[in-house]
Amino acid sequence: MVNFIGMMDMTRAHVVIRGLVQGVFFRATTRERATEQGVKGWVRNLPDGSVEALFEGRREDVEAIVRWCHKGPLGARVEKVEVEWQDYRGGLNGFEIRY
Repeated sequence: MVNFIGMMDMTRAHVVIRGLVQGVFFRATTRERATEQGVKGWVRNLPDGSVEALFEGRREDVEAIVRWCHKGPLGARVEKVEVEWQDYRGGLNGFEIRY
């Protein structure tokens, strides 16, 4: 159980990454990085060619994965990252690729 003080250090970020981000292992690498950081959530491709992700966890870990999204994996050409910071909600289990 996370106490109130620990909850203050938790956050959630909804992210949309635009550019050449599909077909370059963006989703798989995002899952790998998020898992290494202990961040929970999901990632998926969108029909318009962008990638959408939801990250939740300790603020410093979520901030680190969001910073990584600005670069992405080798082969990606990130043009824009839109981030909506949200209140931590909890309830996510692990990190998954959604289809």
